[in-house]
Amino acid sequence: MKLREIAHSRTGDKGNISNISLIVYDINDYEKIKNSVTEEKVKAWFHDIVKGEVRRYELPKLGALNFVLEKALGGGVTKSLAIDMHGKTLSSALLEMEI
Repeated sequence: MKLREIAHSRTGDKGNISNISLIVYDINDYEKIKNSVTEEKVKAWFHDIVKGEVRRYELPKLGALNFVLEKALGGGVTKSLAIDMHGKTLSSALLEMEI
């Protein structure tokens, strides 16, 4: 199943760091994403763009995971030549992951 079937996501940015939230629709699916969507898996999923570390923060009462992707935006908004300088589409890309 794709993540989009059980969760939604939002993306933010600060400099060359992308912040991606992953929030389950049903709290009963939280353990499933917690066990399936690891730092390593997210880094591998975005291997083309993430040049730094990936850190995961768990928010169990919200049914959410928050991923911080360092060196992920081509140098940041003012330096990047990417079409999506802010990385807003990264949330949609993460939701395509199979778990």
